[in-house]
Amino acid sequence: MSLPVRQVFLTASAAVALVFPCELYAATSDAEVAALRKELAEMRHEMLGEIHELRARVAHYEHTETRTGGRSRVALENTRPHRVLRPADGSEPAPVFAQQADVHRLSGPRPPEQSRVASSEGPPESWSDFRAASAKDETVQVGGMKIGFPNGRPTIASEDQAYSFSIGLTAQEDIGGFLGAGPRGGEGAGNFNKFTQNLRRARIYLTWRYKDWVVNVTPDFGSSSVDGTVGLFEANLNYTGLRHTILTVGYFQPRGDEESAERANAFEFLERPTIVDLVRNIAGGVARFSVGGEHYEKRWAASAYFTGQKFGDRTKDTTITDSQTGGVVRVSGRPYVSKDVDVYMGAGATSAFKVNQGSSGRTYTFSDNMEVPLGETSLLTSGALKNVAQIWAAGPDFAVRWRNFLVKAGYYHVGVERSHQAGIANLPSLGFDGWYVAANYTLFGHPRVFNEKTAAFTTPGVEYDFDPSKNHWGAMEVSGRWSVTDLYGVANQGGTGINGNQQSVWEGGFNWYPTQHVKFMIDYARYIVSESKGVSGNVNLLGRSGNSIVGRVQATF
Repeated sequence: MSLPVRQVFLTASAAVALVFPCELYAATSDAEVAALRKELAEMRHEMLGEIHELRARVAHYEHTETRTGGRSRVALENTRPHRVLRPADGSEPAPVFAQQADVHRLSGPRPPEQSRVASSEGPPESWSDFRAASAKDETVQVGGMKIGFPNGRPTIASEDQAYSFSIGLTAQEDIGGFLGAGPRGGEGAGNFNKFTQNLRRARIYLTWRYKDWVVNVTPDFGSSSVDGTVGLFEANLNYTGLRHTILTVGYFQPRGDEESAERANAFEFLERPTIVDLVRNIAGGVARFSVGGEHYEKRWAASAYFTGQKFGDRTKDTTITDSQTGGVVRVSGRPYVSKDVDVYMGAGATSAFKVNQGSSGRTYTFSDNMEVPLGETSLLTSGALKNVAQIWAAGPDFAVRWRNFLVKAGYYHVGVERSHQAGIANLPSLGFDGWYVAANYTLFGHPRVFNEKTAAFTTPGVEYDFDPSKNHWGAMEVSGRWSVTDLYGVANQGGTGINGNQQSVWEGGFNWYPTQHVKFMIDYARYIVSESKGVSGNVNLLGRSGNSIVGRVQATF
C-alpha cells in the first residue's frame, strides 16, 4: 500500500520526535509550516483562476448580445422581466434591477385597469396584493433592501417585503373668485373675494407596513376654508389579513355613501354636494376616531364603524367634558353589470348617539359653504340647536353608467332629537332634507368605472400621456350637478327669530387629466340661498345669490 510522500514525511517526523523530542522539535515545526504554506499557495492560485472565470462570464452577459430564437436579447428586454448586474466596489452590495419599467404603463397605450389617476387614499392593500404590485413595478435591490414604486408610490421594503415604508402625496391649489355676490339693503358684505387662492389639500401620506399590519399617518397642510394651518387627515392602524376585508382603529374617515367613498383626487367637482358633507360630518368626516371595518366583493360591499370625537375637538373647545360617540354604516350592491352598463344602488346611515358636551351644553350647528372652497362666508345654517340628544341621518344613493355616460343621485333625511329636562320647556324634534343629481360624460380617454374596493366610481383613464406631437391629449370629462339642502325645521329653531334656511347650487365643469398624476379642473357654480338671521354679521338677512368660477391644479403620487 503506497502512501503519499507528505504523509510518509509527517509520520516519520512524528516517530523521530518521540525518540528525540527536544533536538528535533524545531526542525519538525519548520517543515510543517513550509508544507502548509505551499498548500495555501496552491489554493490561492486555484481561487484566482475561478474569480477570473466568473468575471469573464459577468462581462459576457453585460456586454454581449445573446441571440434567442432569431431575436436579440435587447429586443426581448421590452417583453419580459430581466435581472441586470452592475459593477460595484467590492465593499458595497451591487444593486439589482428586478424588472425593467413597463414602457406602455409609463406613457401608453394603457389598458383601462392600468390607466386610472394615481390615488394615495385607497384602502390599504393586503400583504399579498402589496407583493403582487411590487412585482409588477421596477425595483432596485441593494443588499437586503428593495427600493421601488409600486402603484406609483416611492417605497422602501425589506427583501421579503414583510417590512415597508412608502410616501404618497395629494396637492390641490384652488384659484378663482365670486361674481355678483354683493349684499342687499343693509346686509353685511361677508367674505366673497373676487379673486383669491386657497391650498385646499396638501396631504403627505406616510405608510408603514409589517406584513398585513399597516399604519397610516397623514398630515394635511391645506384647508377647506383658509389655508395657513396644519391639520391631520388620518392616523390609524389597519389589519388586512382577512380576504377582501380591512379592519381599522384610529383617526380615520368612515365612508357612508358613494360620494363620500370617492377619494379627493377623483372628484367630479371641487367639493361634494352640500347635503353629503353635512351628513358625513355628523359622526364621520376627516380624522374621526373610528373602530370598525369594511368588506367588499365584486358585486357588493358593506362597512360599519363605531366613532368618537374628531382630532382637535378638545383643542377647539377646551370646555368639553363628555365627548361624542356615534356610528356609520353602509351597504351597496351592483344588481347589473356588463361591459357597457353598470348599475349601482346603496344606502347609508349615521348617528351621533350623543354630541360633545361643553360649557353651552350639548349644542350642534349645521352650516356649510356653497360648494366653493375659497374661504367664503357660509350662508347656509340651521342656527345653533340646543339640548341635542341625538342626531341621525339615512338615505339611498343610485348610479348608472352607460359607456362614457354616468348619472348619479342621492337623498338624505336628517333627524335631530332633543333632550327633555324637568322644569324646562321641551324643544321640538327637527327634520331636514337634501338631495343631488349629477351627470358626467368622458369626452376622451377611458370612461369612469366602478372601483369595487372603494365601492365608488373612479376617475377617467389616461390611455396615452399628453403629447401633442403624437396627437395624444390625456383624458377629459364634462360634468353637471344640481343639489338642494333644506335646513328649515320649525320657526325659531336656532333661537328667537333664527330659522334654518335652504340652499340650491347648480354647477358645471371640465376636468382634464394630461397624465395619471396631474389634473386640471374648472368649475362654474350658481347658488341661491334663502335668508336666515343665524348667519353671523347680518350677512344673509334678505337671502343671497351669486356666481363663482374656480379652477384647481392637482398633483397626486
